[in-house]
Amino acid sequence: MQSICVFCGSSIGQSPAYRAMAMRLGETLAEQGIELVYGGAQVGLMGAVADACLAAGGRVFGVIPEHLDRIEIAHTGLTELQVVADMHTRKSVMAQRADAFIALPGGVGTLEELFEVWTWTQLGIHRKPLGVLNVAGFYDGLLGFLNQIPTAGFMRPKHRALLQDSDQPDRLIECLKQAHLPDVPKWVEP
Repeated sequence: MQSICVFCGSSIGQSPAYRAMAMRLGETLAEQGIELVYGGAQVGLMGAVADACLAAGGRVFGVIPEHLDRIEIAHTGLTELQVVADMHTRKSVMAQRADAFIALPGGVGTLEELFEVWTWTQLGIHRKPLGVLNVAGFYDGLLGFLNQIPTAGFMRPKHRALLQDSDQPDRLIECLKQAHLPDVPKWVEP
């Protein structure tokens, strides 16, 4: 695994645990020689994960759309920063560059990015594992809800299992490295 894309908030959040875990994830990526791919901002958890990865000697590739370049304040100290035309291009470039995906806490943008790459994996558009770093139980409610989807008949259990979760960065990265991506069609038969 050469690179992992991290989706996370452009805000820091209410709990100091969010920032601390973003920094720990950045350090862990650097220690394991895994390039961080992310949204290119210097603010919020985005800036925290990037700064920690860089401080630990890691490589960081950022992608930011032109319209967010000034709002999210593009990080100018990255190994590489790519400014793109729009959000669709941002997500496409990040997905192409990454071998796997991790979501830290964040808002609807973080969730949208996570669910899009999960859908792409489920549909066979790419074969890349993904997971959530469940900091201080942030994702507990979402994980509980997601467990209902196969039971309701809207997802195969193997596709639900694609989304890994852990509260430890090194454990989550190891799960992603060992992930088995099923070769089964998305559609659930009645």
